Amino acid sequence: MSLLANRNRPYQIKFNVTEEEKALIDKKQGQSGIKSKSAFYRKMIIDGVVINTDVSALKDVTVAINRIGNNVNQITRRANQNGRVYEEDIKEISEKMGEIWLLLKSTLSSQL
Repeated sequence: MSLLANRNRPYQIKFNVTEEEKALIDKKQGQSGIKSKSAFYRKMIIDGVVINTDVSALKDVTVAINRIGNNVNQITRRANQNGRVYEEDIKEISEKMGEIWLLLKSTLSSQL
């Protein structure tokens, strides 16, 4: 009869970590108050939460914001050259800011 047959937990799981990851794991274990490493690992693996985020939508928003930022920079340059800010420039900046907010709202609502 094998020693493993008498064990309550006969299966072993192994994985490798970096020095930095090990330090973080040890720190979190210390904060948890769980003394046994195996008990801490089981608790985190079984009860832990994994958050999966899709950042592809954020890339689209970033590209759009960069485009809008370029437009705002062109308006600013024009204002600096002329020494004046035109009402239509302010209106355009306001519209661009509205576009940014709409993009952010739609991106965030699709992520939730």
